[in-house]
Amino acid sequence: MSRISHSAQAEDAPVHDTATTGEPTYRHHMLRWAWRRGRPTTGNTVRLLHGGQDFFPALIAAIDQAAFQVMLETYIYADDEVGRAVADALIRAAARGVAVRVTVDGFGAGDMPAELAGRLRAGGVRLRVYRALRGFRLARRHLRRLHRKLAVIDRHIAFVGGINIIDDHNHGPFEGANLGPRYDFAVQVSGPLVDRIALSSERLWWRLSLREARGSERAATVADYPLVTDLPPRPEASGGIRAALLLRDNLRNRRTIEREYLRALGAARHDVILANAYFLPGHKMRRALLACRERGVRVRLLLQGMVEYRLQHYATHALYASLLEAGVEIYEYAESFLHAKVGVVDEAWATVGSSNMDPFSLLLAREANVAVYDAAFAAELREALERAIAHRSVRVLPDVHARRSPLHRLGNWAAYMLLRLGVIIAGVTGRY
Repeated sequence: MSRISHSAQAEDAPVHDTATTGEPTYRHHMLRWAWRRGRPTTGNTVRLLHGGQDFFPALIAAIDQAAFQVMLETYIYADDEVGRAVADALIRAAARGVAVRVTVDGFGAGDMPAELAGRLRAGGVRLRVYRALRGFRLARRHLRRLHRKLAVIDRHIAFVGGINIIDDHNHGPFEGANLGPRYDFAVQVSGPLVDRIALSSERLWWRLSLREARGSERAATVADYPLVTDLPPRPEASGGIRAALLLRDNLRNRRTIEREYLRALGAARHDVILANAYFLPGHKMRRALLACRERGVRVRLLLQGMVEYRLQHYATHALYASLLEAGVEIYEYAESFLHAKVGVVDEAWATVGSSNMDPFSLLLAREANVAVYDAAFAAELREALERAIAHRSVRVLPDVHARRSPLHRLGNWAAYMLLRLGVIIAGVTGRY
């Protein structure tokens, strides 16, 4: 497969207004982050989507109803049945005159065929690549990926979660392993929170546009890249669901998602369930989980049971002993690949998104989660996770884990130290 042709790379440097110099006009009044990061809004409707079986029909239906704009961001865009179905919907929207913008990551979607990318562009879809790769070195800028998965349609409906544009049964090199569908979640949102999701996507597209404009012969202006989010923010309605958009980037939201997790764990009184594909929490997060157990809170972790990336898998096992000793219950998903990044705390808080609890998500990548403060939503997500724990997972028993051979333990810690070394090389230290 051919790699996507080079497009544009995102900038992590602050935005500057250079209108007086003849260079591209970088600042725009709607690009100023007017809302406090992570502040909840009321009056939302939030629907939990269980895997691709819920997500893709809802996404395609929303795209088919689009009247003026579709924005889609994804880490992976596969050339499979699902990827082609979404591409067809995007092209149909563009044919109706809808402005369709798609952003893919240059590493995650690096094997997207040129034929598929060309068909999207020929169909009127504007496709850009975040940090297209030209060779790879273990440097911080190469590890700062666009890992979030979100879509905004007409500033009316938004989707946020962990689901890439790939069939749930497309397991790549593990295709012959007779696995079930990938286990993942997303949310469909309507209400005031959509404004914030739209603004986030607009900001990224704006940066990519300006990066592209620097390579052109003429200077770009604000008029070249109008923002749909120039509409006045809608007032918050009473009632509905309180929810917040949690972003992680390399500017003003470096620790927003991590801090929200820490706040939720610090407030836990009865029950915590976290499901994470890649689980390698830092010191503060581990202390927060152990503090929950000291208060008598039941803590359950649903983690990856399949060996997808050996280094991450075995590094996670190095943390099991201290967690099990404290009474944390660990379950490994056994039916297929676990790709979820979700959590539930008591009856008050839940989150669904793209951020793993590992250094690559929490320290380097662009991520997006939605936090929901609603008892009914939390109960629905908890019920889904408990079903997976009961019927599709294997519990890690403390006594069995304690009987691992010394060589096995050494291998786990060697993997953990190698990952820590990678974090140090990436230039992020102190929290892992």
